[in-house]
Amino acid sequence: MTKIRKQKRKKVYKYNVNRKKLKNKMKRRPKVLCEHLKKEWDNSKAPKQNMLEMGLSIDPNETLKLPPNRPLNMEIEEETPKPLIADKTYVVKNMELEAKAPRKKNFRLPNSQVFWLTKLLDKYGEDYKAMVKDRKLNCFQETWKQLRHKINRFKSIPEQYGEYLKKKEAEKLQS
Repeated sequence: MTKIRKQKRKKVYKYNVNRKKLKNKMKRRPKVLCEHLKKEWDNSKAPKQNMLEMGLSIDPNETLKLPPNRPLNMEIEEETPKPLIADKTYVVKNMELEAKAPRKKNFRLPNSQVFWLTKLLDKYGEDYKAMVKDRKLNCFQETWKQLRHKINRFKSIPEQYGEYLKKKEAEKLQS
């Protein structure tokens, strides 16, 4: 069989790469992005030791081992799990609370779609069946249910729909 082209290709030494910098990069401690971990992280200890103290796992395959595929008639020796020495268990609790906390939804429609929906609302109001028949505004030939769904989604975004209502009120006051 033939080998892959990349395997056959001659290896080239890169002279422009600074080996000392590469070595120092590899030695450097990892950046901790999570705030809860950052507070309790001890730079004098190894990352694995830090994670064990907090009750976390670096390698999930190591902590949750799956038994290998063996025939059922063989006897399986069950290993007793090693007790975890977790001093800083409150870190895990804080992380769980943060994960369970509701997140703010920041969904916004594209400006072009907002412009199109506001034109439809200005012209037809809530008459979706009339919107369907408009050839110029409904150039994508959307059904009345699709239009209703898009308009309801637009109304569910308070920033964009509120802006539309303010403009509409300003137009009423001017006329």
